[in-house]
Amino acid sequence: MPTGVAIRDAREQLFDAAERVLIRDGPSALTSRAVTTEAGCAKGVLHRHFADFDAFLAELVLDRIARIDSQEATLRNSAGTGTVANNLTGALTDLFGSVAVAIVGLVTSRDDLRARLRQTTPTGIPVLTEATAMIASYLTAERELGRIAGDADVDALAPTLIGTGHMLFADRKGARPEAGAVHKVVTAVIAGVVQEPRS
Repeated sequence: MPTGVAIRDAREQLFDAAERVLIRDGPSALTSRAVTTEAGCAKGVLHRHFADFDAFLAELVLDRIARIDSQEATLRNSAGTGTVANNLTGALTDLFGSVAVAIVGLVTSRDDLRARLRQTTPTGIPVLTEATAMIASYLTAERELGRIAGDADVDALAPTLIGTGHMLFADRKGARPEAGAVHKVVTAVIAGVVQEPRS
């Protein structure tokens, strides 16, 4: 097997294991031993691919941020279809229904990790910053299509939607919010700017 393929598979195996530990047990339980045990591999495998555990965590966060980039393209392409509220509800549910809430907890609980991530995300909280940009990009597209008001402040709406969505999903021990609850909040946030679709 080519070396590059083996390395990528090991990285993904370790990232997926870290994600499971993070979601199940929270940021404080995320150690190199917990990750390698969950992945079913020797501890040396992690250190073969990463300089140290903080480097591993930084790569995990960057990998998950890259997933937001693909979500952004999908969401932006949905502009002009369906309803704005439904599109935003789906985007927030996909975003926060994944590992994003746990990643935010990880980033905010580890100073060294945050310092490393400042190189790529100099302001804001990594993951939430990129998610806010994704929502702002979508809202801008909808504004250009006339489905939200021309004077809508997307730079205020986007962080409001992300912050509200994060609060809905933040209790990792409780039940996930139902789509109706997310839709209700989205509808309230965008109520003043949604326009009737052009005929």
